[in-house]
Amino acid sequence: MDLEQIFNDNKEQSIEGRYLTLESIEPLLNKLNTNNQLSIVGESVLKKPIYKYHIGCGKTKILLWSQMHGNESTTTKALFDFINVLHNGSSLASELLEAFTFCCIPMLNPDGAKTYTRVNANEIDLNRDSQDLTQPESLVLQEVFRSFEPHYCFNLHDQRTIFGVGSSGKPATVSFLAPSYNEEREINESRLKAIHLIAGINEVLQKYIPGQVGRFDDSFNLNCIGDTFQALGVPTLLFEAGHYHEDYQREKTRKYIFMALLSSFTILSENDIVDNGINKYLNIPQNKVVFYDFLYKNVKLNYDGIEKITNFAAQYKEELIEDELVFNAYFVEIGDLDGYYGHFEYDAKEAAYKDNDSNFPKLNQKADFYLENSIKFVNGLINK
Repeated sequence: MDLEQIFNDNKEQSIEGRYLTLESIEPLLNKLNTNNQLSIVGESVLKKPIYKYHIGCGKTKILLWSQMHGNESTTTKALFDFINVLHNGSSLASELLEAFTFCCIPMLNPDGAKTYTRVNANEIDLNRDSQDLTQPESLVLQEVFRSFEPHYCFNLHDQRTIFGVGSSGKPATVSFLAPSYNEEREINESRLKAIHLIAGINEVLQKYIPGQVGRFDDSFNLNCIGDTFQALGVPTLLFEAGHYHEDYQREKTRKYIFMALLSSFTILSENDIVDNGINKYLNIPQNKVVFYDFLYKNVKLNYDGIEKITNFAAQYKEELIEDELVFNAYFVEIGDLDGYYGHFEYDAKEAAYKDNDSNFPKLNQKADFYLENSIKFVNGLINK
């Protein structure tokens, strides 16, 4: 199967970038509602509709939800790319629709999506509300889970640019987790199914992004929805869309999430369980916080009249300004920073730092500065 070509042929062109709201996807949902597949299953805190898209007639039931965290939109884009496959009239589409029934909630947190925040309008993290069920969005997901009775759950998220694949120096472009179902992090039948499936997906992705697949921490927290569904005996997979080189809009990562989704259903339909799946899953390196967006090395800084050669780092803040998402770089750390990498790295070769206010980068200051060799940096990058 040519996953690259399938993605190119089915990529949904009407949505792109990181800021994806309910207004962005409603026209698309209505266009895809060719046979009453679309329904409203509840409302957000601010009374925005939460949509469910139901398609297929197969025996194996798959529940997928995205944008539980409003500012995590990459998997939403990939989910629509996959739904386009189901509508393209191909033999692959027919096979998938006959093998599976898909129940998709593409945007569980429309209020958080609008304000580009992780939390909902009550400032509650929905992924810590699976037991208390204090929020309307949490109740919607629980009710869909209860009524649909899925055989597999796909919990779709984004992760920050700070994560690398172990200490390899490669970004964690895609990470997975088969959530724990108890404190001991034991492996029961449902978790084992998720583990085997992730091991198979990883084998596929290694052909496209070798060394850039990570494994998320599996510490048990029953308040997390994945742990809850796993504890209820339903194999659950956590997807985390991460950083790919110079892909801050996550259009490349979108492709790899699409590949992971399509591969997972192919593996399930063909019952293609990998050999030695537990070891292959555990051999996926764990995510590790080893990256900054910007790392400047060997810079001469003035510490109260004492010059020192050191390193400093900057990180983007994703700031919503007049409904436009802006990436603004701010200084976040100064020091040796051994063991850390930058998605952008610059060796100053002992050139002195200066800016319009001082000769020292202050934490939380905008990353606009000069080096004595007349190189100017604006918003973290060299101003060409």
